[in-house]
Amino acid sequence: MSRRVGILERLAQGPVIGDGSMALTLEKRGYCKAGPWTPEAVVEYPEGVLQLHREFARAGADVIQTCSFYSSDDKLAYGRTDKSQIVHTSKELNDAACKLARIAADEAGCLVAAGLSPVPSFGKGMSENLVRAEFAKQVEVFSKHDIDFVLAEFFIDVREIEMCASEMKKLNKPMALSMRIGVSGDLKGVSPGECAVRMAKTGAQIIGINCAFDVDSALKTIQLMKEELDKHDLHPFLICQPLGFLVPEVADTTLGRVCLPENPIGVEPRTLTRIEVHKFTRAAWDLGVRYIGGCCGFEPHHVRAMAQELSPERGKEPPCADVCPTLGKDGGTCLHSSEKQSKEYWYNVKPGTGRPFHSALSKMTHAAVDVRP
Repeated sequence: MSRRVGILERLAQGPVIGDGSMALTLEKRGYCKAGPWTPEAVVEYPEGVLQLHREFARAGADVIQTCSFYSSDDKLAYGRTDKSQIVHTSKELNDAACKLARIAADEAGCLVAAGLSPVPSFGKGMSENLVRAEFAKQVEVFSKHDIDFVLAEFFIDVREIEMCASEMKKLNKPMALSMRIGVSGDLKGVSPGECAVRMAKTGAQIIGINCAFDVDSALKTIQLMKEELDKHDLHPFLICQPLGFLVPEVADTTLGRVCLPENPIGVEPRTLTRIEVHKFTRAAWDLGVRYIGGCCGFEPHHVRAMAQELSPERGKEPPCADVCPTLGKDGGTCLHSSEKQSKEYWYNVKPGTGRPFHSALSKMTHAAVDVRP
């Protein structure tokens, strides 16, 4: 068997395309419960999880991330006074998640990223030892599987991601750290630049942001991170996996999209078009981001747009190119209209919402509560 080219080698060679939304998309498909967002589906509906992994791979993702978001024992027990409701353990779920991700990755020649996320123990102010123990239990499971690198995501407090990183190091695998922050910084007001420097100083080779904010905010936040990293002569690879929704109203908040009154199950009207994804992908690449993917709201067709936009830099088209040509290429965009076959046409279209008299933006009626896990 030939050796897999690892994540750091791939990033050094060119862009790496991540996958997209798991929990939110699985909820839409009927495999995940809105609210807890925990990944019981990996053992209860494994075929649904595997199918979504395969769709992201076919769309052009280079990385399949384990479906292990919020899979820690303290999160699985969170809010459940009746302990009989806790059906699965973190160990069981993460073990299954690794196996499913590896199946899909091997089929498509992708890498597997083992994912960690925040734990309630930290938000409750419990001791650092207890917080680290929750991460350690997940790391122990990952150590028993053929993962390619480990990725921490969705952290809103830089102190917690530093604790997580200290446990991730025990895997002796490349590390990626990403926070759900915008231009305002983390929950305690630590700036994006300082967060970036502190993440880089953990030894992580890949750092950046994911979720909570849209593509425009993400680009501004990454720019702030890059500027501060340059000042400290730190040059990790940058990762950016933003929301698949447009949420400009919350750009200056700390919590991001959770401030919206329609969050989380009424945000579909804000979904990015694939044209907007093309534009974001090019802007992110030009800014110096090398790992480009998506978080909540990023569906397979969005990942396809990212892979197609950077196909010259990647030296390949996504697997679906046989039936889905790149935008504006080979007349595949819209065969019945020569005008619509050009990329320029789509870049200048201003799509309607189809909802007469609806406002373009939401009015915030109350301050969002802190919704840390």
